[in-house]
Amino acid sequence: MTRSPERREPIFILGISGSPRAGGNTDLLLEEALRGARAAGARAEKIVANALRIAPCQECDRTRSDGTCRIRDDMREVYAKVAAADAIVVATPVFFGSVSAQLKILVDRFQCAWIARHRRGREPYDRERACAFICVAASERRDFFENARAVVRHFCATVRARCVEELFCGGLEAKGAVRGRPEALRRAREIGRRLAGGASRGRPAAPAT
Repeated sequence: MTRSPERREPIFILGISGSPRAGGNTDLLLEEALRGARAAGARAEKIVANALRIAPCQECDRTRSDGTCRIRDDMREVYAKVAAADAIVVATPVFFGSVSAQLKILVDRFQCAWIARHRRGREPYDRERACAFICVAASERRDFFENARAVVRHFCATVRARCVEELFCGGLEAKGAVRGRPEALRRAREIGRRLAGGASRGRPAAPAT
């Protein structure tokens, strides 16, 4: 990621929620991460995939000159915000052993960026950005988390993001149950704070230890 030290506008951190449940555990953890980013001086914004009108990828192999999809729907806004972001926080519940359908549709629509880079020699994203991944599950199964993580890491590779932070919270099923886990909420806030700090110094945040 290249940033001029003289640049004074706030760092922009984009949250992407794959949860259909407003106020649920995924939503609460993502909000904590964005709160931590704002506390560190960043500008933070959230996209809720479930609230967007997004068609599934049609595998049409047709992209615009800027590497975005030709389908006219709410993905135009998503492409622009991802390109503008200095860091991204992707959050999803585990559905049937992987990311939610809402998030998967959004990720699949970045096929156009993959085509632009690997088949046409164009780079849709002008700089590297950091990414954090927050995953919530009713079970504690690590294989489910690994499946979801693989999807998000492919997304990161496509949008020139480096996944530097991860938070897996298992054993959460009831809506809002994460409120009873202050340590998980604290960790989410710290993720946001570290992302903002790393981006402000012109490089992706370092992984948590």
